[in-house]
Amino acid sequence: MAEPPRSCDCFVSLPPGSRDDHVIFGKNSDRPRDEVQEVGYHPAAPHPPGSMLECTYIQIPQVEQTHAVVLSKPAWMWGAEMGANDQGVCIGNEAVWTREAVSPGEALLGMDLVRLGLERGDSAWGALTVITSLLEQHGQGGPCREDPEPFSYHNTFLLVDRNEAWVLETAGRLWVAQKVTEGVKNISNQLTIGAEVSAEHPELRSVAQAQGWWDGEGEFNFSQVFSPENPPARMELAKQRYRGGTELLQQHDGSVTAEVMMSILRDKPSGICMDSGGFCTTGSMVSVLPRDSSLPCIHFFTATPDPSRSIFKPFVFSDCSTSVLGVVSPQFGPDDPVRKQPRFQSQVDRRHELYKAHQVALGTMETNPDEGLAVYEILRDLESQCLTDISAMLNGEIPGEELGDLFFDSVDTEIKFYQ
Repeated sequence: MAEPPRSCDCFVSLPPGSRDDHVIFGKNSDRPRDEVQEVGYHPAAPHPPGSMLECTYIQIPQVEQTHAVVLSKPAWMWGAEMGANDQGVCIGNEAVWTREAVSPGEALLGMDLVRLGLERGDSAWGALTVITSLLEQHGQGGPCREDPEPFSYHNTFLLVDRNEAWVLETAGRLWVAQKVTEGVKNISNQLTIGAEVSAEHPELRSVAQAQGWWDGEGEFNFSQVFSPENPPARMELAKQRYRGGTELLQQHDGSVTAEVMMSILRDKPSGICMDSGGFCTTGSMVSVLPRDSSLPCIHFFTATPDPSRSIFKPFVFSDCSTSVLGVVSPQFGPDDPVRKQPRFQSQVDRRHELYKAHQVALGTMETNPDEGLAVYEILRDLESQCLTDISAMLNGEIPGEELGDLFFDSVDTEIKFYQ
């Protein structure tokens, strides 16, 4: 049997694709198997004029005000694989390779751009303009995993708010974007924007023509013009994932809910949920963005690998939001291998409390399946109860303020069950 294709996957459903008047966002983050993903909250904050911001590898000028964000991120980097802000914006990214060469130098990672878009953007389009502006100013590049062996790529992004979604695809400092206003859409590790372009870098077509990739006369199809002639196997395999994800979304077109999105992220036959090989699904996220702005957005995170054997825990932005230490990794300051030159010459233990407890639980499932399954079924029941409570809140049956501590309570409960 062929090995399942490996890549990240991002999904969005907008009415009428969703069952309710909600925009539903989802992403599986597929990363090196032993990489720890943490979930952290960062409050809105003012910043002194002229201050600088330390990203994963480079410094850039800071803005005077940043939004509150909740991020699911590899613990070693500044940026994030996916996240949301208090303005109702969600972003996830994917690795791609194009005809434009990947820069060998250190610049902004695609994950840095995810976080910067969330911290600075008040809508999906606003976050897109933040990312494209920073991309043009600073470029993208640098090691994308915690390993001395180079591994770098360009990025695509799915940016979502309560009203619309944008697919943003990049090639070096160049970019193209497509607006999505209804129905379902997914992206994997490949270029998907063809001739239906909603916005683009002003020099995109002239560069393509100068390189001999486009004759300047026929239809301009971005994915055909910029896809590499000999794409990496990862991109070729992603085509299967893309088709599988599209089929799963289309099966539920008109009835997508948070539960449906979670089931898609847990799907192993399609390869969307990865649990074999050197890469696996190390973190997952689902968000519910009601079109009614008087209702809060709900964001669910696993903070542990393999969503088929993890539970989604809900986060709601509130005046009392704070980081939950059980899903925040230890910090190593200037001694961190990512901060030393040359980078990544040693390893440190970045596991947070929930990650460690989850590892023990997975071990129990292997050695004592009945006991492990019993614990997991209880946790899935708790997840279902959370989804029921949230549905009641969105229907006005219980006040949203009562859900402000739900993320802390869910993490705490899961740790205790594993112990």
